[in-house]
Amino acid sequence: MKKFKNNAGLLKLGSNIRKQRNKLEMTQESLSFEAGLDRSYIGGAERGERNLSILTLSKIAKCLKCDISTLTKGIPNE
Repeated sequence: MKKFKNNAGLLKLGSNIRKQRNKLEMTQESLSFEAGLDRSYIGGAERGERNLSILTLSKIAKCLKCDISTLTKGIPNE
């Protein structure tokens, strides 16, 4: 598995996912169950270690009751 360390975009995406999840008072485990993903995958995404596909990001956004643009807000262009 390739790790994407120190990527500002992935770190911001992960931070946005965590903020939205916490806003809804969801655990990583409940989000992973609803999205059909492993809990460790959600943890990796929140730490900026995963480069999410658009389909996975869409699943996560749906479970977090927001759109993809909410999760990608503030990500710098690289």
